[in-house]
Amino acid sequence: MQYWDEKVETIDRESLRKIQSERLRDTVNRVYENVTYYSDKMKQAGITPDDINTIDDLSKLPFTYKTDLRDNYPFGTFAIPLKDVVRVHASSGTTGKQTVVGYTQNDIEIWAECVARCLTSAGVNKDDIVHVAYGYGLFTGGLGLHYGAERVGATVIPVSGGNTSRQIQLLKDFEATVLCCTPSYALYLADEMKAAGLTKDDLKLRIGVFGAEPWSVEMRAQIENRLGIKAYDIYGLSEIMGPGVAMNCDCQEDLHIISDSFIAEIIDPETGEVLPEGSKGELVFTCITKEALPLIRYRTRDLSVLTNETCACGRTSTRMKKVTGRSDDMLIIRGVNVFPSQIESVLLKYSEVEPHYMIYVDRVDNLDIMEIQIEMNYSIFSDQVKKIESIERKLRHEIESTLGISAKIKLVEPNSIQRSEGKAKRVVDKRKIF
Repeated sequence: MQYWDEKVETIDRESLRKIQSERLRDTVNRVYENVTYYSDKMKQAGITPDDINTIDDLSKLPFTYKTDLRDNYPFGTFAIPLKDVVRVHASSGTTGKQTVVGYTQNDIEIWAECVARCLTSAGVNKDDIVHVAYGYGLFTGGLGLHYGAERVGATVIPVSGGNTSRQIQLLKDFEATVLCCTPSYALYLADEMKAAGLTKDDLKLRIGVFGAEPWSVEMRAQIENRLGIKAYDIYGLSEIMGPGVAMNCDCQEDLHIISDSFIAEIIDPETGEVLPEGSKGELVFTCITKEALPLIRYRTRDLSVLTNETCACGRTSTRMKKVTGRSDDMLIIRGVNVFPSQIESVLLKYSEVEPHYMIYVDRVDNLDIMEIQIEMNYSIFSDQVKKIESIERKLRHEIESTLGISAKIKLVEPNSIQRSEGKAKRVVDKRKIF
């Protein structure tokens, strides 16, 4: 088996608990002293840092929600002065505001270390050429994999997303051995390769590192067959760090969490109660090595199962099952977080339409597509087609600007979208993910 840091990755459970407890105490003290948001929440809960002695006390602490980061936009949850932050990333929020995350230089180093451990567990080494087709910029995917691959000593090709014909040309010419992108884009690359008359034998690829969106075991098998590689699932989220929170090892089963940096819990999404090992529920993470944004009990809304059994690979960290869905209404489309409330906020600006809509998501030619059907009101229902098309264009432009991805906009007749007496059903997801 390959290890990046065998001593840490195969540490006994009791020693790991001691490390986690020590780092948790330190983190709770720092946020209590430096983040008004956290000190206020802890005081409201009647808790002080003295109440947190081991990881068994973790459940005493209040949860952190994505909305808390939005409410303290942009830097209100940072635990250090902005002058000590060397990088800022951001992900989409439930409204137009993004969720902002910051990193100190030490945070960047730890992040690279975490990703290096993940990549090594999948067999990546210094002799590899790593083609990174995740987006660079505010999205954490590109730079996260980039720094981790460099830490391993591999050669990194920072291609970023888009321009598929160029991606294929570079994969062939530069003889990349590792492909990093979303799983749906990997299949799209395979489609385009076939259209160009290329086969997997024309490439040197041997490993795929895929994440940023849900994907099934069946999809993994298809990717492996069409690209001639072994495909691995990497997990992360911007608020916690980015990619590198967890990843498959060579066994390609559960994902190993970097447990000396992140404490994972599973809770009942309705009650918030911590569930026993082996139960399916919502993933909650606490960061215990981050300096700029050390989140406490962050509710990811991702549904999974945790186990502490030692893996056949020898790693002793907590393992998580592949994420099987969400406990909220967030969609992940082409690696981008999309909330129905974001669309609603746009519609409310237009008098020509009603705030009644449906989102249809599907996967066509291995790429996610989204269509949003929106009710017109009677003021334009019988108007000129050109006017309706003009409003559709305006909505499409603003919704794309808000979401960060393209969508088809279709105005439909008044009262044609079904109403609900309970929670409105806004999404029809036709993708066969699980």
